[in-house]
Amino acid sequence: MKRDIVIHEVGLRDGLQMEHRTVPIETKVAWAGELMQAGVDILQIGSFVHPEKVPQMRDTDELFRHFAAAYPHRRTVLAGLVLNEKGLERGLACGVDMFCMGVSASETHSRKNTGMGVDEAVGRITAMARTAQEAGKKVQVSVQSAFGCGYEGAVSPARVTDIVAKYLEAGFGNVSLADTAGHATPGQVEELFGAIRDMDARAELTCHFHNTYGLAMANTWAALGAGVKYVESSVAGLGGCPFTRIAGGNLCTEDFVHMLQRMDLRLDLDLATLIGTARSVAAFFERDLPGAVYRTGPIAEPRPAS
Repeated sequence: MKRDIVIHEVGLRDGLQMEHRTVPIETKVAWAGELMQAGVDILQIGSFVHPEKVPQMRDTDELFRHFAAAYPHRRTVLAGLVLNEKGLERGLACGVDMFCMGVSASETHSRKNTGMGVDEAVGRITAMARTAQEAGKKVQVSVQSAFGCGYEGAVSPARVTDIVAKYLEAGFGNVSLADTAGHATPGQVEELFGAIRDMDARAELTCHFHNTYGLAMANTWAALGAGVKYVESSVAGLGGCPFTRIAGGNLCTEDFVHMLQRMDLRLDLDLATLIGTARSVAAFFERDLPGAVYRTGPIAEPRPAS
């Protein structure tokens, strides 16, 4: 198991996009600051979408401008999701470090999520990714509904690898597979990430698992075993795609970090701060959230003296 696991926190984007109660920008700034303090490597703080479709994201531009100005020498990479050229234009204007963009392997989900069919989306995304790279930005390209679709059911692995092949041919080696519907099993995860590793051993692989059916942690562990380095997770387990049939939360950040630290991995991350943020999020929404460790507290184990 590699020790250089990278945490990509998506709670402020994927986590909040399903929430009907609007989070004030001051609260988002406080949560984001705590997540950066905790040491997350990548922080996805919003998506550049139409405010009428996803009202929770209407202050994304302002958030990026705030953090770009307040933390000019930040270690944490600030990431944003874009779906179209207008979103990319907005992101380039307000200080995004890394652009996340992708295509669904499901025709139905693609049209509900972006209004485009898969083939059109692939062409537009690769052109957008090239524009972002030429502007000196990091780019992560993804395949959503990579392990199944809430509308269409099973998704052929060949459909996923065909999209990934187009990404790789276009020169984009940071590739994410997203289990949007939460249908993945560990065996599928090992097989599909293994197939991509065979396509290009230099590719930097990211996993994004929803916990709709309780398998996010198991699937993430399988992904790490298959050579994945980047893990997308959400504080308190918040999350879900508003354009899938059954939305489920994400892999929970503090639960995942708790597991890693019990295995002497990523001891640099401040678990107590992550737990505190999760508790703050739960208090704001006035309900229990999917995460476990923020409610139970971590297992405190004495470490041998060095």
